[in-house]
Amino acid sequence: MDAVITDERLKIGDVATRSGLSVKTVRYYEDIGLLAPTVERSDSGYRLFAPSVINRLAFVKRAQSLGLSLSEIRQILNISDRGELPCDEVKQHLALKVEAINQQINALELLKSELQQLLNHWQDHPSVALANTTICPNIQGDC
Repeated sequence: MDAVITDERLKIGDVATRSGLSVKTVRYYEDIGLLAPTVERSDSGYRLFAPSVINRLAFVKRAQSLGLSLSEIRQILNISDRGELPCDEVKQHLALKVEAINQQINALELLKSELQQLLNHWQDHPSVALANTTICPNIQGDC
């Protein structure tokens, strides 16, 4: 039966091709522990992956596209590896991402407003006194 299991294992090049990732990325993900339960080493030291690694890598790619860090993804995968459904954990991480995005949007709106104010009051030819005491009077002083 061991021969059957080995035959079902995928080499790293196959995993890279099927997942759409580079061999280097697959190797890195294994090195940081994202692929732990799906990989083993052959007697000659080659990485051999269970076919389930493709689904695992698809999850990693999707989670990254939603803004989750590799550390957050590792936490989620650890829950899954214990046989638990990690959806509550994923939901918490995504809710935090939405909150962070809202804060970024607010900060960008403030910056946009400040920039627009500067542009609305822009002077192409500021006074000589201001020009002599600042680098750009339009952003450093009251023009």
